[in-house]
Amino acid sequence: MRPRLNTDNLAALLVSLIREVPDFPRPGVLFWDLAPVFADATAFRAVVDALIAPTQQVDVVVGVEARGFLLGAAAAYALGAGMVGVRKPGKLPVVCDRENYVLEYGVSSLELAHGVLRPAQRALVIDDVLATGGTAAATCALVERAGATVSGIAVLLEIGSLRGRNRLVGRPLHVLLTL
Repeated sequence: MRPRLNTDNLAALLVSLIREVPDFPRPGVLFWDLAPVFADATAFRAVVDALIAPTQQVDVVVGVEARGFLLGAAAAYALGAGMVGVRKPGKLPVVCDRENYVLEYGVSSLELAHGVLRPAQRALVIDDVLATGGTAAATCALVERAGATVSGIAVLLEIGSLRGRNRLVGRPLHVLLTL
């Protein structure tokens, strides 16, 4: 097992590992590739530890498809909480609710499976990147319509110039790195 990373050095490590991929998934879009972060055991552990550090008691972690599943599952395990994934359309056999949202290069939707969230559960929403805030806001809407409470939102990377946090005003937001 590799040693735990000192969180003071986490930002520098993340910057060294995150790749910029221009024109993906469409021309003019800069994609921030986090695969090297997930592939590095020390970085991945440090990211999960840092994402959950400010978290109080939660009952469930809600991870956003797809990279939010990786972070969310690890965080849920570390917290001793349940894990719920919100999915892109057509991936769930029994859909409870759907939320449409705008992202930086189009329109999309997220769905929540029937019966996976219960009223009064405290949920931590986790995703990899906060860009325009549409995905996070849509996930929070799904959680709250299911009767659960969003206790916080945690993301690995925030693209500050897109001002996604403006769509999350009034919600506790924890960001590990802003570029």
